Amino acid sequence: MKNKIRNIFSDGPISYDFIINSIKKHSIKTKVGAHEIFLGQVRQDFIDEKKVISLNFSAQKEMANKVCHEIKEKTLNENEVECMHIYHSLGEVKVGQICFFVFISGKHRSNLNNLLKKIVKNIKQKAPIFGKETFDDDSYQWKKNK
Repeated sequence: MKNKIRNIFSDGPISYDFIINSIKKHSIKTKVGAHEIFLGQVRQDFIDEKKVISLNFSAQKEMANKVCHEIKEKTLNENEVECMHIYHSLGEVKVGQICFFVFISGKHRSNLNNLLKKIVKNIKQKAPIFGKETFDDDSYQWKKNK
């Protein structure tokens, strides 16, 4: 049976308490020997001499949730991964705050690091999630992932 499609989105930044509690909950999973975590933080960039002060995220939520669900299911079915979680912010996230959290766990650490990099890349390329960079002069532009 396939797992239910979950909502990956939360309003505003992802709190450190949420991240810590997510990790803490896995202490009861005794088959897990390794965790890999990706945290995406809003970075203070300077673009055309203007300072980025926040990102405002929007998404085609239903499609993004479906894409992330498919990435998760494929990862769980094709790899030695015990569990996987994806979370992404919607709305305003200020410089220094967390906006993207991916967490995978498995029996061994051997391939988790490279696998996590691939997961994050796939989400960024395939999920319709958009970030609007807001500058210190109240102007903005849509972020382009590199």
